[in-house]
Amino acid sequence: MIIKENVWITPYQCDRLLHIYLPDDIQENETFPVLYMFDGHNLFFDEDATYGKCWGLKDYLDKHHSRLIVVGLECNHDGNERLSEFTPYAFYDEPWGYVPEKGRVLIDWMVDELKPYIDSKYPTKTDRRYTYIGGSSMGGTMSLYMALTRSDIYSKAICVSPHIYPMYKFLRKDLNTPMHRNTKVYMSWGGQEYPTPYIFTLATDQNLQIIRALLKKPGVDVFPHVFKNDDHSEAAWQKELHVWMEELKIGR
Repeated sequence: MIIKENVWITPYQCDRLLHIYLPDDIQENETFPVLYMFDGHNLFFDEDATYGKCWGLKDYLDKHHSRLIVVGLECNHDGNERLSEFTPYAFYDEPWGYVPEKGRVLIDWMVDELKPYIDSKYPTKTDRRYTYIGGSSMGGTMSLYMALTRSDIYSKAICVSPHIYPMYKFLRKDLNTPMHRNTKVYMSWGGQEYPTPYIFTLATDQNLQIIRALLKKPGVDVFPHVFKNDDHSEAAWQKELHVWMEELKIGR
């Protein structure tokens, strides 16, 4: 089942819609791992998705009888506010221009307010072993940053097509952050995502450097994937569902 409810984001002083997946057949006293995801409107139904195509995540979870709660946070749809709220670093990039950073206060809110709220209302497993983070594009960037800086809360991170190259020099500084042992990071990108072969090569080199840095950390596992024929779209990310679900053992 999908539940939609508004939640108050204290640092932004506004309501925002949550898109929450729960198994239909919850048993008495059963509790579930929780996957927090960005762009919740793009996860479950085509009619809610920004570009008319969702990830098909509900159908996948139902089909595979996954024992999992997914909490999808809808983005800010005003102008470039999604970019600002979903970045831990200010950056400049065409065609958006200068994008200020508003993502770190959102991360704090997710840890300090959203997670306690979800744990109080839904049948969750509260330990970090059962708490995950995921997203695509800027949501993938946020998930990677949260894996680096808040692995005390999130034990698994799904970083699908993270938008990194305009802020890579800032991210490099945070690669030295100590991480909790037993942290798993899935990271992917597509060969058709970038406007030129040069930018694809640059992004691939940067991603590989990030992966190498993560692998040097004790107890951190990385699951990298390049999908050479895939672009930057929900349709492409839907095809990846089974990969990270199986490799990270999500919903088992």
